[in-house]
Amino acid sequence: MANKITNFIKEVKVELGKVTWSTKNELIASTVVVIVSVLILSVFIGICDFVILRAINFILRA
Repeated sequence: MANKITNFIKEVKVELGKVTWSTKNELIASTVVVIVSVLILSVFIGICDFVILRAINFILRA
């Protein structure tokens, strides 16, 4: 059992050595893209919700 754990940890270290880590600028750019995308999607969903709510209220009043 201990041999399996030791082997696993060694393999993890080898795999982590193969990872290409993002630079600080790439990370910041990706974060900005995600935040802007979330804001745009939130506004879009909010507008859709408002329109659907108005449509349902209009239909129910008729």
